[in-house]
Amino acid sequence: MSRERPAPDEAETQRLDSWLWCARFARSRSDCARIAQAGLVRINRQRTEKAHALVRPGDVLTLPPPTGEGVMVLRIVALAQRRGSAPVARLLYEVVPERALSPAE
Repeated sequence: MSRERPAPDEAETQRLDSWLWCARFARSRSDCARIAQAGLVRINRQRTEKAHALVRPGDVLTLPPPTGEGVMVLRIVALAQRRGSAPVARLLYEVVPERALSPAE
């Protein structure tokens, strides 16, 4: 029996709900799925309603912050294999400052 390796695309991507959960944007993965399914998340300026949408390092996400006020724009820096502590989760993304956004973003 041979073990198949995942395709390169699969190895470099992660489900949106899983990534949001690992990055600690909600307490449970099902809450992250609800955020995505409600259409509150944009991946590279494209609105998505799918929790299973794939994200990769370099993607820009627009979503409501955990406080629920305003909009948060962040760039994915890394994918996660599991959920870690808050300081570790913070290493998965960088917040994009408003002045760095072009009108198209």
